[in-house]
Amino acid sequence: MTKSININGELLDLSTPLVMGILNITPDSFYPGSRKQSEREIVGRVRQILDEGGIIVDIGGQSTTPASTRISAREELKRLEPALKLIRKEFPDTILSIDTFYSEVAGSAVEKYGVNIINDISGGQIDDNMFETVARLNVPYILMHMRGIPQTMQQHTRYDNLVQDILYYFSEKIAKLNLLGVNDIIIDPGFGFSKTTDQNYQLMAYLKYFNIFDVPILAGISRKSMIYRLLGCTPQESLNGTSVLNTFALLSGANILRVHDVKEAVECVKIVQKISN
Repeated sequence: MTKSININGELLDLSTPLVMGILNITPDSFYPGSRKQSEREIVGRVRQILDEGGIIVDIGGQSTTPASTRISAREELKRLEPALKLIRKEFPDTILSIDTFYSEVAGSAVEKYGVNIINDISGGQIDDNMFETVARLNVPYILMHMRGIPQTMQQHTRYDNLVQDILYYFSEKIAKLNLLGVNDIIIDPGFGFSKTTDQNYQLMAYLKYFNIFDVPILAGISRKSMIYRLLGCTPQESLNGTSVLNTFALLSGANILRVHDVKEAVECVKIVQKISN
């Protein structure tokens, strides 16, 4: 069965995996190369994502590393609104995803700026109103696996059975969303969130099991600590490791790659598609 998501009433085909480019409107993202503040930087980054073959631009207003300080929904919106306004003016037809765990931010982004997708790292656990908001807005929802909050997530890495526990988490959440009438769901196993380095690689090894839900799978591993800790390098030196893992994720059925480096991810997709066909 071909996987697709509904974008403004039109089906976006995911039979060929898509690349989502990261745009962080933050002063403290873990990877300095993704932090964009000025209007010129923001426009330049969106243009780069699109020119290099990215289909979705994922905009985030706060860092979600364990060392980050959480900001309020109001503060997040204050950061995001000028950027969203600018992007919609310069790139009116671009598919935008909002990276937020606040329903208020999601609602405002979709209703005021025509954002197309909600990307919630907390799976509705930080804001109790998120699932109802997604149902009301009727846009695709990226449901990620995480325990706790970004500041405490690495204290929650004990599982009875890592893969089974995460599969159970998704089955429960998808059922809740379906009951509310949400059918456009993308699952993200949450690499780097509430998982040790070893657990991240175990999860990657079993990624193909997540095809059981018959919904699109998003893999977000770009320049993460699972790469640079294993290889003894820095986020800046983690592009090669990212490409290796993106390739493995594609071979395991991933439909969307969320990345800092769009050109290289698009090349991974091209090569894997060539082999598969």
